[in-house]
Amino acid sequence: MRAIHYQRRRNQWRRDQRRKAALCVIGLLAAGPAGGSAAGEAAETRSGEKAVHRNAERRAAQMETGRTAGSGTVPKPVAEHIRVQGHYVSTMASSATKSDTPLVDTAQSVTVITRNEMDVRGVLNLNQAVRYAAGITANLRGGGVGTRYDLFQLRGFTVPTFLDGLKLQPSPTGYATAQTDTSRLERVEILKGPASALYGQSSPGGLVALSSKLPLDKRFYGGVTATGGSFDLYRVDADAGGYATENGFVRYRIYGTVNGQHSQLSRTGSRRFSISPAVTFGGGGPTTLTLLGNYQYDPENGSYGGVPLIGSLKPAAFGYLPRNFYDGDVSFEKFNRRQGAITYLFDHQFDKDWSFTSRGRYDDIRTIYRSVYNAGYWSGPYTLPRYVWGASEHTHNLAFDSHFNGHVRTGPLSHALMFGFDYMQQSATNLEISGSAPPLDVRDPNYDQAITSYPYMHYLTQQHQIGIYAQDEVRWRNLILTGSLRNDWYRSHQAETFQGSSTKETPTQITWRASGLYHFDFGLAPYISYSTSFQPQAGIVSNDGGKSFHQADPSLGKQLEGGVKYQIPGTPILLTAAAFHIEQTNVLVSSATNAYSTQSGLVHSDGFEFEAHIDAYKNLMVTAAFSTQDVHDDSTGKPLIQSGKGNASLFAFYTMPSGWMKGFGIGGGLRYAARAYGGQATYGAVNVPSYVVFDASASYDLGTLDPSLKRWKLRASVRNLFDRNYIANCLSYASYNQEYCYYGAQRNAQASIGYSW
Repeated sequence: MRAIHYQRRRNQWRRDQRRKAALCVIGLLAAGPAGGSAAGEAAETRSGEKAVHRNAERRAAQMETGRTAGSGTVPKPVAEHIRVQGHYVSTMASSATKSDTPLVDTAQSVTVITRNEMDVRGVLNLNQAVRYAAGITANLRGGGVGTRYDLFQLRGFTVPTFLDGLKLQPSPTGYATAQTDTSRLERVEILKGPASALYGQSSPGGLVALSSKLPLDKRFYGGVTATGGSFDLYRVDADAGGYATENGFVRYRIYGTVNGQHSQLSRTGSRRFSISPAVTFGGGGPTTLTLLGNYQYDPENGSYGGVPLIGSLKPAAFGYLPRNFYDGDVSFEKFNRRQGAITYLFDHQFDKDWSFTSRGRYDDIRTIYRSVYNAGYWSGPYTLPRYVWGASEHTHNLAFDSHFNGHVRTGPLSHALMFGFDYMQQSATNLEISGSAPPLDVRDPNYDQAITSYPYMHYLTQQHQIGIYAQDEVRWRNLILTGSLRNDWYRSHQAETFQGSSTKETPTQITWRASGLYHFDFGLAPYISYSTSFQPQAGIVSNDGGKSFHQADPSLGKQLEGGVKYQIPGTPILLTAAAFHIEQTNVLVSSATNAYSTQSGLVHSDGFEFEAHIDAYKNLMVTAAFSTQDVHDDSTGKPLIQSGKGNASLFAFYTMPSGWMKGFGIGGGLRYAARAYGGQATYGAVNVPSYVVFDASASYDLGTLDPSLKRWKLRASVRNLFDRNYIANCLSYASYNQEYCYYGAQRNAQASIGYSW
């Protein structure tokens, strides 16, 4: 009897262990491995484990029924529907539909970059975060300079950035433009192709959607990470949050960073101070309100200059300029930016079928900028002419977006409906200066010379946009049809007070999107979609040879995309492939002899993309991408300037699950950029050669070494591991005798130690 009893106990223990293991695997698939951030580490606590178990049980119930409330049949698997402790898994996205939708059910290309991936790769800014995605032309300013702005292209076009669903409005002249420190972010989504049907004015290439870290359902959590590295890099990132009331009805979170680094260019550097408090009212109830603040101060931020094409891409009489060559003036150089914002996020669930979401943000951004830069050509064998430019710009931005979501059924069809309204407003003032600076002898540069500048232009700008939109996602068995429709009213008035000139623009634009996708039970999902966009333009246009003039109309974009997605059932492994054709019309075409433009330009982008993502599956993370594209400007007969021919990348990271190396993670990646078009130089077309660089990462959970070191973690990463010397991109206008190029970032290593609770 004792033996039988022992056997029963052992069998019961095994069943319990299998059940716990299954629940943990499901939780890991949903949440991913804990990263270096406090949010990632917080999922390891007891209440986090309970949340994982609850969601795992909910998932098991969903898999048995194959349905969710009001949405009809859900193609299996449904693991992507799980949300754990505020973290969405990498197979979910909200940017394409403004609702949480599995990527395999989204009939448009979307790339998700999780907090875990950013931590593993040691990402310091958005330029670094997106560089492993397909269709990205990264590092337009080289990566080692020009880091004050997020500079990259998507499918050949510059794209806007949205934070928490609201557009980060760029300034009219581009100087007082916000930059979001990636330490604030929980995830990044790259939505590819026109998206004006839901977001209003946007680029034909798509948009980048950022999500802030928000308060979590945990009693108390946090973390501190210190980082040091090449070029005197220093960073301290801190994050803390928890319940402000005993029952968690009010929750808080505050995170911030202090960081700085010398630039790749000699005598320049950057510093930043940022703090972001957040508080959520409503706990896990049907009505929640989150207030999110941010203040960021950049006392300085490197240089924005480049080097002459002759002396970098092509040899000068003396050979090549070094990668750390600086063309400015130390005493005159200045970039000072202050940005503050307050955001609200409101959600209300009426019942199981209907909900309301509203969000709004006020931004205040002020930038003071002065720079001495080279002219892009040589006046002697060793002499660079230089000029002066500067700006003092201040913008006030308002943005709101509210929409109702509902689920209804009409016979065998299930409808996910959305009706929304949004509003954007911007007021901006900008005083620009110009001048001249003494030339620079590159053999013995003098960086402290007399600089002359004077006021050049003074702009006052007012912009407004109102949009209404609707969307219907119709499901019939495994077929998903989506239609979106939007109408925008845009108004802009810009006055230049020195010359007394004024321009106005008041377009109205309808945009739409239609798509179809079929999700087979074994995980394959082919789709096709058509979408449109519009983008306001600043410029004076004449279509009758200068007899009459008017403000430029918006450029219009349209895209036809077809592709296939495959998610291996029961796993977060997602494979996607897509082919696309984009056309942008109404593009301004400047005249070499007239002070006005014609609006007859046509730009088209044709390409193919493939991506594979494995996020936190059996201790393995993999992201792979490949793209090829042809971006052509019919007005010049050339590719679109600075556009690349495609890219390819692979990054893999593996964490040892057991043995004496348990807790040790190691990985690496490569980034390939195909040749790019850099404009027209005096000798002809500028073709920037392709390049390949390698990265590496490692991490170690010190708790596996000694229990007293539990919650301590080491990380290290190196970008451009073999210190490849390359030209990242060029920007050349032979008609203006300006030919610039930008060196790629040198090898850059960093290491960090973090503690979380």
